[in-house]
Amino acid sequence: MSSSATATHGLHPRAQAGPKLALLAGINARLTRVVLVLACLCLAGLGLVVIYGVVMRYAFNDPPSYVEQVALMLVICVAMFGAAAGVHDAGHIGLDSVVKLLPAKARLVCHVICQLLIMAFACLLMWGGSAMALSTMHDTIPTLGISESFRYLPSIIAGVLIISFSIEHLLMLFVAKPSGSPWN
Repeated sequence: MSSSATATHGLHPRAQAGPKLALLAGINARLTRVVLVLACLCLAGLGLVVIYGVVMRYAFNDPPSYVEQVALMLVICVAMFGAAAGVHDAGHIGLDSVVKLLPAKARLVCHVICQLLIMAFACLLMWGGSAMALSTMHDTIPTLGISESFRYLPSIIAGVLIISFSIEHLLMLFVAKPSGSPWN
């Protein structure tokens, strides 16, 4: 075992990173907390809106027309912001039982490929969200009176965040190589 491997063993990767990478990691950690709080607030709001809609429909026979559209927008926010936070915290589904059996260099290659695929997906998410936002910019959600393009804003934001988180993960792979997952 080399002295650099001994020196990094057991330390959190952020502690081994340079100041610029540590700054990126700190910013990403804060952004993750913000989007996780937003996702939780949207989920709570979703529950309240759906309960309100059900009570108004069945108890008062006066269903509000906007409940379905508000609920849809909240579901999109929960999914996109939750997905972004999951990428940062490496909470996405990973089938790494075979990867763990590979030599260190092969594991590194697999982790790099994984992050590059995640970034490609995030780019597609941003591109698709942007294209849809631009194409629906002049359409209005009738029951809310706002532009249809607002539906696609969470996917664009999530795409940007996922790319930033994946860049951090890629850089951490090359700065610190602790055993196990490089960002937990």
